[in-house]
Amino acid sequence: MRITALSKELGVSAMTIRRDIAELADKGLLKRVHGGAVTTSTLLSEPLFSVKSQMDIGLKDAIAQEAVKYVAPGDVIAIGGGTTAYVFAQHLLESQQASGITILTNSIPVAELVQALESKDVEVIVTGGVTTRSNSLVGPIADKVVASLRVNTVFLGTHSVSIPRGFLMPNSLEAATDMAMMDIADKTIILTDHTKWSCTSLSLFARFDQVDVVITDDGLDPDSAAKTKDLVKELVLAHQTEPTQESEMQQA
Repeated sequence: MRITALSKELGVSAMTIRRDIAELADKGLLKRVHGGAVTTSTLLSEPLFSVKSQMDIGLKDAIAQEAVKYVAPGDVIAIGGGTTAYVFAQHLLESQQASGITILTNSIPVAELVQALESKDVEVIVTGGVTTRSNSLVGPIADKVVASLRVNTVFLGTHSVSIPRGFLMPNSLEAATDMAMMDIADKTIILTDHTKWSCTSLSLFARFDQVDVVITDDGLDPDSAAKTKDLVKELVLAHQTEPTQESEMQQA
C-alpha cells in the first residue's frame, strides 16, 4: 500500500500513516518501502513471539486440540519453538495425556509453562543455546544437547509451507535445531495454520517425506490440501473454533 492511498482512504495525515507504518514495521508485521509498505508474507524475517501470539488464536486452538490426541501418558516428547507449538503445550498440560510425560523443548515460553505447573508430574528438559525472535533456543549448544537424547514424538511449528519442497524457517540456526529434533524422534508432527502456505522463508528444515503428520485448520484451500495430502503421510484438518476469553487472556 502507498502512503498517499492510505492517507486518503483513512482520512488521516501522511505523517500519521508514516508513524503507524514505522510502529508496525518494528513489530515485524510489515516492511517499510519508499512511499509505503509491503506485506510480510514475502519476507524472510519473523515477527516477535509477543506479536505472533496475538495472531490467529482460534486456528491455533483448533490445531492444538487435535495435536494433543497424539500424546499418551508417560510419553517422552519434544516441542519446538513458535506460538502454535506454545498453544499446543498449553492444551497438552491441561489434559490427562500430560500425566507423567517428559518434554524436551528449545522454547523458553514452553519451559516456563511447565515450571509454572502446581503439579510436578511433568518433567521438562531445556536445550540451552542462543535466543531467536520467537524466544527459541538454537545453535550448536542446543543441537548438541538434542543429539544426546531420544523422544517418541516431536511437535514443530513452521514459518512457511512450500509445495513440493517442504517446511521452512527464516532463521537457519532454528531450522538446524528443528532438524536435530527430528533426527532423535520416532515420529514428526508439524503444527501450522493455513496461512503458512502463502508465506516464504529461507531455510528448509523438513521435506514432506520426512514428516509423519501435518495438522492444520480447515481454512486451507482445497487445491493446497489435495497437493499436501499427496505428499505427506497424514494430513489433519482441524475445525476452527471461536477463541474463548480465557484462551485470549492466555495468549496475552
